[in-house]
Amino acid sequence: LPLCLSLGKDRIIFVTKEDHEAPSNAELIEDDPNDPYEDHGLILPNGDINWNCPCLGGMASGPCGQQFKDAFSCFHYSKEEVKGSDCVENFRSMQECMQKYPELYPQEDDNDSAPSGGADNAPTASTSTDSLPTSSPDSTPAATENPAAS
Repeated sequence: LPLCLSLGKDRIIFVTKEDHEAPSNAELIEDDPNDPYEDHGLILPNGDINWNCPCLGGMASGPCGQQFKDAFSCFHYSKEEVKGSDCVENFRSMQECMQKYPELYPQEDDNDSAPSGGADNAPTASTSTDSLPTSSPDSTPAATENPAAS
């Protein structure tokens, strides 16, 4: 028989080699897909968004949580041919909220778009549209970003 030792909330179980050699008699129960406390991925079995999914990195909570939920829900349920194209205002609202809290939502391109001191840096006009999609691959902002990135 294994030796058990309780330390506060933890329980330490010491087992022998013979204990490990015996087959397990543990019974596994089938997961209940409707269990609200069960860990699920981003999308719940019923098709809803799992706002508690760790994959969201806590974005669904905090000062801009509601704006994030609105934008993400709009994108998830979008029926447009270009998925999410009907959600631009939701994402704009979320972005505006996040800009009010730079310490909580740092922008990833802060270091990339900051000039390093030379007059030959990327034009400042393109920095405000770096994250927006362009209509063609050979547009001016995309062409000016590559030399600055290297």
